[in-house]
Amino acid sequence: MKKIVIVESPTKAKTISKFLGRGYKVLSSFGHVRDLPKNDLGVDVENDFSPRYVIPTKSRKVASELKKAVKNVDMVYLATDEDREGEAISWHLDQLFGLAPDKVRRISFHEITATAIKQALENPRDINNHLVDAQQARRVLDRLVGYKLSPFLWRKVARGLSAGRVQSVVVRLIVEREREIESFKPQEYWTVEALLKKTENEEQFLTKLHLKNGETLDKFFLADEPAAQTVVSDVKEATWKVSKIERKTVHKKPHPPFTTSTLQQEANNRLGFSSKQTMTLAQQLYEGVEIGTHGQTGLITYMRTDSVNISEKFIEEARQWLKENFSQEILPNVVRKYQTKAKGAQEAHEAIRPTDVSLQPKITAKYLDSRQQKLYELIWRRAVASQMIDAEVNTVTVDSETQADGKPTYTFRATGTTLVKKGFLEIYQSETKENLLPELNVDEMLEALSINPEQHFTEPPPRYTEATLVKTLEENGIGRPSTYAPTIGTVVDRGYVEKDGRKLKPTDLAKLVNDLLIQHFPNIVDFGFTAKMEEDLDDVAAGQKDWVPVIRDFYVPFAENLSAKEKEVNKKDVAEEKTDEICEKCSSPMVIKIGRFGKFLACTGFPDCRNTKTLTADGAEVVKGEAEGTDEKCENCGSSMIIKRGRFGPFLSCSDYPNCKTVKSIQKKVGVKCPGCGQGEIIEKKTRKGKMFFACSRYPKCDFALWNRPTGENCPTCGALLILAKANTARCSNQECKFERTIDKED
Repeated sequence: MKKIVIVESPTKAKTISKFLGRGYKVLSSFGHVRDLPKNDLGVDVENDFSPRYVIPTKSRKVASELKKAVKNVDMVYLATDEDREGEAISWHLDQLFGLAPDKVRRISFHEITATAIKQALENPRDINNHLVDAQQARRVLDRLVGYKLSPFLWRKVARGLSAGRVQSVVVRLIVEREREIESFKPQEYWTVEALLKKTENEEQFLTKLHLKNGETLDKFFLADEPAAQTVVSDVKEATWKVSKIERKTVHKKPHPPFTTSTLQQEANNRLGFSSKQTMTLAQQLYEGVEIGTHGQTGLITYMRTDSVNISEKFIEEARQWLKENFSQEILPNVVRKYQTKAKGAQEAHEAIRPTDVSLQPKITAKYLDSRQQKLYELIWRRAVASQMIDAEVNTVTVDSETQADGKPTYTFRATGTTLVKKGFLEIYQSETKENLLPELNVDEMLEALSINPEQHFTEPPPRYTEATLVKTLEENGIGRPSTYAPTIGTVVDRGYVEKDGRKLKPTDLAKLVNDLLIQHFPNIVDFGFTAKMEEDLDDVAAGQKDWVPVIRDFYVPFAENLSAKEKEVNKKDVAEEKTDEICEKCSSPMVIKIGRFGKFLACTGFPDCRNTKTLTADGAEVVKGEAEGTDEKCENCGSSMIIKRGRFGPFLSCSDYPNCKTVKSIQKKVGVKCPGCGQGEIIEKKTRKGKMFFACSRYPKCDFALWNRPTGENCPTCGALLILAKANTARCSNQECKFERTIDKED
């Protein structure tokens, strides 16, 4: 009896093969074998939005080989991923083969292990047409938006632009955050700190002003320096005593195992991985890696999930491992189970966890590359720690009161924290900063060593990182776990968003397109509307709605509005800004235009006159012979270098182009002198694989380099540079020195 199992990837096929007997052959489809045509709409809007599928050129050879392979077999098992995308791939394969229904069965599994594969083969099922419809509806919907709205942007703004149902909402979030930052007006406020000590010994502790005459002070009570100095003057000659001590124990519960969203957030925060990088690595861990005598092994469960459920089998294995490696006391009396809070979560799925608890990170370390290992260890530790007891932290709050004749009574507060029971922190570390206070008693007299007023200013909201953006998308029900990484990648690739370190910054083009869509296509970028569409697609997947009416309800008003806007919107009104500049070549007025790579001056005499001029980021003209923000000279001809923008961002180009075609990458300085040679500056650089590092600008003359960003400070212990580390800490770059300190928010 001959049976064929078809999966999406060769790696997955290799892993599954070792679990099957001689009667099975495992083949790969290399993803989708059918799709909508690349160069036309491929959706019949007049006939219930019927999609027209074709076999892409890159898939023709594989499709042909698969059709031949399944001709004379007894059974074909479609074993693609268990989400909507995987279900659709299985459906497309079934349509391609055209086999009798009793010759094709669908199997699904959450992990690639012998037990899971055996159970899947023992419980085959039909293709879930509801899931297929939901994926097909999403594909058709996104094709209608992309293929109808993108050409509109080409005609009204600039060629090469794109719009998308989720993509455009992501751009809106990033643009609106940037405008919050731009319009933010800092507000001054002051704090007063007092360094106190016990009268009978030298034990000191720092306190901060909290109350005046028993009333809590708001953040802006001390609005300026005179107000702060008044407090300093009032307490300068005062006596101090402990007025109140409050002790309590705080329990910190372990986090639930990872979902797709929380994995992307934590991998970005802790490891600096992008969403795309995280999902690529997770896919590799899921599909299987060679692990010594274990052979090709799937290390984690399926990584596209929004559930925090974990199997009883894993819970038992994790608890047994913890009991053997720690003690019975590390286990909670009641087994921990978690509930998903995300909108529309699929509770039937399982969280991301290791497939085998015994494959500890110390075992896998020599078989995985460094990035795979870091992600696997993060997943393993989070899942195992989810079954451990709480961490316990003792907190002590001490209020110290001032007394001075004719002066208000001020209360200064200090809070101490002590970790008394690590609990789950034994395995999954999180930021728990201890602050020890001396032993104190109520009414104990104190002495003020110093009283220091400090000026502060409120800060604007931070730009989104990939982690905070994913969290916002999830909270608002925009997109689904599988869409976050490709959507963020798209807005960067399309030139709407630039990465400034880990921060996401919108370009001028993003602002222009966003404003255009908000004004003329408000539904496309409306958060509530987009979230409601996701709910409708979930209802289609659950069999509660038919997909065609969902698409029709969206498309009919969208198409009518698009037709009206084609006539109403004028490109010159949208993408051109009048100036007083006159073209020196034909005397026509010059206007500011915007393209994929930013703003530029263009002659209105186009196409007869094609004169253009580069503009700086703030709109100033870059005149030939002058450089934008640099005095650098061309090493080949001596002319000034100017900043231009290309598909990979800004770069330096000779101002005498096209006579001289010298170009150079722009060095991103971090404001730190190179300690290696004392002459160069530390700049951002990237490896061939895109990993950022920091090196001397005089390379190869000086080969000083660091993997972490230097803070600009020197280690007080050995004098080497301090570098940023994880969890808000700075550590010494000298590996032999163990100095480390916490970074304050004001740093």
